Amino acid sequence: MRCAIISRAGQVLANGSLLLKQDDNGEWRLHLKTDGGKLIQGGVIGPDGDLTAASQILFRQFFEIWGMSDLTLTVTVR
Repeated sequence: MRCAIISRAGQVLANGSLLLKQDDNGEWRLHLKTDGGKLIQGGVIGPDGDLTAASQILFRQFFEIWGMSDLTLTVTVR
């Protein structure tokens, strides 16, 4: 899944791919790996497959990295 992180001004901050990775505790997490090779770690995916909490944590990481809120994540599935 290809994606882009876009600022509210429309600037593309990063391109990359969404990933699901299993951590050392056996829990699945949502991550973003940028084309530049940076792995941005998101949260744990709910036992029912719900991505809400995982994506909220991922967006908090975006804020830490870029210092902006109201970012948009666009996803392209091919």
